[in-house]
Amino acid sequence: MIVSTKGRYALRVMVHFALHGGGRYIPLKEIAESENISQKYLESIMTVLSKAGFVDAVHGKGGGYRLNRPPQAYTVGSILKLTEGSLAAVSCTSQGPAACSRSTCCQTKPMWDKLDAMIDSFFEGITLADLIEQSQS
Repeated sequence: MIVSTKGRYALRVMVHFALHGGGRYIPLKEIAESENISQKYLESIMTVLSKAGFVDAVHGKGGGYRLNRPPQAYTVGSILKLTEGSLAAVSCTSQGPAACSRSTCCQTKPMWDKLDAMIDSFFEGITLADLIEQSQS
């Protein structure tokens, strides 16, 4: 599993909101400059986060984006699954049993399934609040 820039940037942006938002709407330009992310690329990430209900958006003067839940309500796993689609280590487990003709007789599939479960448990066990707390200690 390799997390793309989209997933990494989405996490950075969500942490930015948790650290600097305080309930206020942060303009896209401010986020892009602060996080050193292309505004155009950030627009596509914010569209995904907004459509999924992870952030609230207000357009126009005084607009921007903000978290709509407390930081402890967002897991790293939920953000990465939204932006990456899957956290599976290998393609045969990310696409279900129909993706591989050997899924019923593969001797290694249980190992990959166990790894996927460990990855999911790891990322679902970390919240935005945890990331902030770790960075401040």
